Amino acid sequence: MEVGTVIYLLRRLGFAALVLWASYTVSFAVLYLLADPVATLVARASDGTAITTAELDALRARYGLDQPVPVQYLERLGAALRGDLGTSFVNGQPVGRTIAEALPPTLQIATAGLVLAVVFGAGVALTATYTRSRWLAQVLMGLPSLAVSLPVFWVGLMLVQLFSFQLGWLPAVGARGPAALILPAVTLALPTGALIAQVLVKSMSTALTEPYVTTARAKGVGPLAVHLRHALGNAAIPALTVLGYVTGNLLAGTVVVETVFTRPGLGRTTVEAVADQDVPLVQGVVLFAALVFVLVNLSVDLIYPLLDPRVTQAVPA
Repeated sequence: MEVGTVIYLLRRLGFAALVLWASYTVSFAVLYLLADPVATLVARASDGTAITTAELDALRARYGLDQPVPVQYLERLGAALRGDLGTSFVNGQPVGRTIAEALPPTLQIATAGLVLAVVFGAGVALTATYTRSRWLAQVLMGLPSLAVSLPVFWVGLMLVQLFSFQLGWLPAVGARGPAALILPAVTLALPTGALIAQVLVKSMSTALTEPYVTTARAKGVGPLAVHLRHALGNAAIPALTVLGYVTGNLLAGTVVVETVFTRPGLGRTTVEAVADQDVPLVQGVVLFAALVFVLVNLSVDLIYPLLDPRVTQAVPA
């Protein structure tokens, strides 16, 4: 392995670790320093009886909140590095188990939404840059801007109104059966696919004017082969960057989608944890979302050299 490649990988790994540490530190500062988890816990569980100072101190000692702030931070950071994200204030279960139980339904709509987004974005971009019909190209190039501007919750409500209430084709709420997955996945895919299409249209339009494409055409290569074999490979790098970004942010989109369609999952768990001020669970979800974002973008960074070796060659040894 070349020195430039090694340095490139080490830099990417270092950046990933820095993002995770920053996410944990910021969430700790916001959740533990700006709020009193014990006071919130007592207020929620209180039946009107007074609670003594000794009982408050006992609760703080139970959750480790009686220690100085730097000690709390270091202890919780060390536990997080070992995979221990703490215990939920509401259900008393480990935060990791709560996230793991809520994750499968979210992965379903996130995966389906991502697949639909890639198909939609790539299909629109490739068709818009390949077609010889000017009006069709203009219509297709205008679709992504329209889709990006639409709020996700509004798209979900409109899809429910049309396909559930008026046509009766698909269920409006719940998570029973494959049919219940269609509307949430489409809702999640539209803005994501539109963003991919916007970037891919621009990069494809630029790639089709490059000298190597002109050379390929001069050699008699067919239009479709020029489009897919020569232009798409170089145009895919910016789109891949956007794909990594939107994949890492799909968890944020599931919060809205799962609320609109009343689906179980990590999104609804997050909403309920915020409403209940369940500090350990909220911080665990924040850290998990940061981990997903880091892993996805790290994977994209590792794919870059396969598409364009100049990425690592540009790194000074």
